[in-house]
Amino acid sequence: MDLNKVREERQKWLKWKNIAPIKEALDTLEIPKVTNVNLHNAIEIELKDNQNIQEITNVAKMMKPWRKGPFKIGSLYIDSEWQSFIKYNLLEPYFNLKDKIIADVGCNNGYYMFRMLKHKPKKIVGFDPSALNLMQFDFINRFIKSDIIYELLGIEHIEFYEHKFDTIFCLGVLYHRSDPISSLKSLYKSLNRDGELFLDTFMIDGEDDICLTPKERYSKIPNIYFIPTVNALKNWCNRAGFKNIEVLEIKKTDLNEQRKTEWIDSQSLNDFLDPNNPNLTVEGYPAPKRVYIKATK
Repeated sequence: MDLNKVREERQKWLKWKNIAPIKEALDTLEIPKVTNVNLHNAIEIELKDNQNIQEITNVAKMMKPWRKGPFKIGSLYIDSEWQSFIKYNLLEPYFNLKDKIIADVGCNNGYYMFRMLKHKPKKIVGFDPSALNLMQFDFINRFIKSDIIYELLGIEHIEFYEHKFDTIFCLGVLYHRSDPISSLKSLYKSLNRDGELFLDTFMIDGEDDICLTPKERYSKIPNIYFIPTVNALKNWCNRAGFKNIEVLEIKKTDLNEQRKTEWIDSQSLNDFLDPNNPNLTVEGYPAPKRVYIKATK
């Protein structure tokens, strides 16, 4: 696969009518002096002054919805839909990224990658085929000035990338893939020997090696294909070649982690659940629960 050709085609996405005005506003935005960056639960960017904070706020609002975060820039607080630090803090005790080459597949706006900077990896590459997510990343990175590489590429491209990775994060992606084992094989091929995969995906309870296949939508999401039991997910990973498959955590998604804010202008988890039974989605399926695993090559 010629990735440079894919890159060239996808750069044209930045000229789409919904993206071009955002890019223009970002390119002309005056970035004030940054005095400090705190990579904590809220990624906090301290500014020397807040003189043009309204302009910064206006550009940030052009980029809605903000799914991952939160971010604080001067006096501006971007209260994202997801309290992404909950997932990150869950995983952080299990990884060592120092001097490692890292990939974040489905990186969204880069929240997790920015958090990883304090672990001093050798290199971080984000993969996400969303022009809006790229704009959000570029916006935050104008202040942080990291050397993170953001690729408008998907999980189907990673095995053809110019180099392999020591650690891959694939969080909230697998259930969007119509062939999850093929996707896991691509991730496996993209790792260096003894490389590690950190994965989370929707799951259903049960000991059988089975999975739920939603008829049309799951939790109002149209592109959800397979939701496995933990044992079925382990089988998928085994078939892809992984070993030492370890379940790190099983966690039900709650209204503290995912909720509607002024930064998304759309529905969120509370709208996706049965109003009479929060243990079910509006379609009658089991409510969202995630399994977090670590596997090695």
